[in-house]
Parts: sequence; C-alpha cells; structure tokens
Amino acid sequence: MLTSITEGILCCLTGKAASLVLPLESSEPSNGFEFVEVKPGRVLRVRHIVPERQPVVTEDQLSSRKKKGKVGCHEDEGGAEDVIKSQSEGSSVHCKRKITVYRNGQLVIENLGDVLHSEILQCQDGDLEPCSTVEVELADYKELASSPDPHPVPPTVPPASGDQKPAPPPRRRRRKPKRTVLIDSKREISSCKGTHADVALFFVHGVGGSLDIWGSQLDFFSRLGYEVIAPDLAGHGASKAPQIAAAYTFYALAEDLRAIFKRYARKRNILIGHSYGVSFCTFLAHEYPDLVHKVVMINGGGPTALEPSLCSIFQLPSCVLHCLSPCLAWSFLKAGFARQGAKEKQLLKQGNAFNVSPFVLRAMMSGQYWPEGDEVYHAELTVPILLVHGMCDKFVPMDEDQRMAEILLFAFLKVIEEGSHMVMMECPDTVNALLHEFFLWEPDMSKTESTNCEAETKATNNDTVQTLRVNQTMDK
Repeated sequence: MLTSITEGILCCLTGKAASLVLPLESSEPSNGFEFVEVKPGRVLRVRHIVPERQPVVTEDQLSSRKKKGKVGCHEDEGGAEDVIKSQSEGSSVHCKRKITVYRNGQLVIENLGDVLHSEILQCQDGDLEPCSTVEVELADYKELASSPDPHPVPPTVPPASGDQKPAPPPRRRRRKPKRTVLIDSKREISSCKGTHADVALFFVHGVGGSLDIWGSQLDFFSRLGYEVIAPDLAGHGASKAPQIAAAYTFYALAEDLRAIFKRYARKRNILIGHSYGVSFCTFLAHEYPDLVHKVVMINGGGPTALEPSLCSIFQLPSCVLHCLSPCLAWSFLKAGFARQGAKEKQLLKQGNAFNVSPFVLRAMMSGQYWPEGDEVYHAELTVPILLVHGMCDKFVPMDEDQRMAEILLFAFLKVIEEGSHMVMMECPDTVNALLHEFFLWEPDMSKTESTNCEAETKATNNDTVQTLRVNQTMDK
C-alpha cells in the first residue's frame, strides 16, 4: 500500500505513468502461445491450441474407397460415415422478424419465423421462449419524462337519459415509426463437436482480465478436440500496452479482434465473451453472420449502447488510480466473486485479473463508447446465443441479462446460483458442462414442421368445407 502511494506521488511529480505493461516472454512458449502483430507496433498475445485430429473423409473419398475395396471393415466405414454426417447435417431455421422503432421511444419486435424451444438445453431456471411479439421501451427514453399531450381529449359525459347508446371505443392515435428493419433469412444450425475440423472457439475477456481467466475452459475444450483461440486485449496480460488513450477505444479494440478473428476463423466459429468482451463478440457476430455459428455471453449486461460514465472513479488521473490500486483490487475481489477466501484470491492471481496499469484501466473505461450497439443492433442478430449469469454478480444485475434475452431472436438464459461475475473461474465444471451442451445442441424442428402441417391441413379442410357449401347452394 505504501509503495503504491509513493509510486503514485512520483508519477504525479514526474508526469510519467507508472507500472507500464509491456509484452512478456511467455513462460510456456511451446503450449500454444503466439504473438500476433495486428497493426504495425501493436502486438497481442494469443493462445492458440490446435488438437491433433484424424484426416476428415469426404463423401467422394469414401465412395472411391468403397469402389476400390479399401474399406476393410464395417467399423471403419461406419466411423467415416459418422464423421461426414455430423459435419454436413444441420437444421435450417427461418429467421424472420420485423423491428420497428417509434418516435416515442417504443420498440416493437414481431417474430414471424421459426421459434426455438428452450427445453432442449435442459436449463430450467431462466429459460425464455421467444414470443410472437416483443414490445419494450428503448433505454435512451427511460429516463426522459413523458411529455403531456398537447391536444388532450376531454372526457365524454354520458347523457342523463335512460336509453343511451354505448360509447364508442376511444380512437387510438396512429404511431409513426421512426425506423423499420426487416430480417428474412435462413440459418443452418448444427452440432459442433470437438472432432469437427471446421469448428473454432474464440474466448474474449473483459476489462482488467487476460486470457488466463479462461484457463479451465481452454484446457477442457482442447482436451475434447476443439481448436481454441484466446487473445489478450491491448494493454492486458502479455500484450503490448500503447501509451496513448486512443489505442483503447471500443473501435480500436474491435479492429484488433477483427484481425485475430480473420486470422484464425474456420467455417463454423463459436464466440465466448465475458463482461466487456461480450460487446466485441456481438460486434463480430453482426459483422460476420455467416462465419459466427453460435455465441455465449457471460455476464455481459443489457442490449444498450455503450457510453462512458463521467462521474466514475476511473475518470481520476492515473497517478491517483495508482494510489488507489490496492483498494480497487479488493473491491474487484469483493464484487467479482461470491466468496472472498484464499481460494478466490489465488484464482485472481492465477487469472492475472485486474492486473493492468492505471493508465490502461482509465483509458479502457473512458473508451467504452459504442452508440451503434443499441437494442436494434442486438435484435438484428440471428445467431443462437447462450446467456450465462452468476446470481451473485454485483457488476451486472439480473434484469439486464433478462432484457438481453427478451431482445434477442434465439436466446437461452441460464442462471448459476453459486456464481458471481467471474463465474467461469468460480464454477468451471458447471460452466464447461453448460457450454459443451450448447455447442453440441442443434434445434429440433420437428415441432415446427408438425405445427405447419397441422395448419396446412386445417386450411385445406376449411377450403374443402367452403367448396362443399358452395356446391350445395348451387344445387338448391
């Protein structure tokens, strides 16, 4: 504590930032760590694990082997066919919705396509099933006082006579839409197994974290055969820390992750984000809808545009934040974990969380400006999304994730009661099992098909009845 105060005073006197974060030599260079230069002089550390897989056998190769008689036993033949089947088959989902924004700040979402039933995920707490119509109020208009009607309609006084006609219903004023977005597309959703060579998992951390917070997830899924990619954001972990605030805006960090995504992306990519990292996953899913197959949002908050708070403690000078760093670390431990024991302190140290310079921390919090990421932006996503929320989270309220699930087209919300903001470190087994279940999930469209068949049969029967009635009338 005394050392931090002394360094902070020297920082104020000299005008130089203390505790600069510079790229470190990886302690395990052979364990999948790479340093990627996304821009000249901008270097990020990335952990990239590529499992050893057997070569994938295509249908043409399998048929040629059969003709040549090279498939020696039924077991090999069946295994090859299983690989082809699992990678090629999937369910086609009709994504159709109408998004209307009115001038009074009202948002109306009409879901006109397929509905995914949430019981397939076996998540009984926090499940949400998309409704046909969602009507919410935009966050920008919540704090504005509703203006009185300039032309109020006076109340009608009923006449005193006994024989009076019922009053007509009040006329509704037609709302004028400010913006309308129509989405009508098809999306293939399939099971993503570790044996599939066209699947890649991207893990994105939030403010103050590093790729080390995903240690349990990276080890678990790489052992299952998945290809995993986890970068350190600029100024975090072992990535380079530019000493300019513009390097830590949302757009600058998003372009870094765009470069990482384009470098390692496969045909079917799954994005897993935590806290601030959820915003970058949303950005990539919106920019590359054909490449992003599924998304996982862990304690990411509501679907609102990002705007830095002017009254935040992180607006203080870097030297003051450096003096307060022990208090900030303790506050993060208390708010980020459900318990504050020796185990949690060790997890915080191992995960290299909240271990950034005051300059980077201040620049990150001040650079969270993303006006495009509002409710409409999130409502335009057609990718299946799993929302994971820690019940004891003191940073992200529960109602924010509920609002996110309400806005999204295909969303499943899971609440982990014993978890907090760092739920993937507190409850790794629970989170890993839940994520793996979501990766393997594919929608069962038999309910939708049976419902459509029943509707078509009912319509045909109605047409037949109407035809018979017309014929009977003509005979008379």
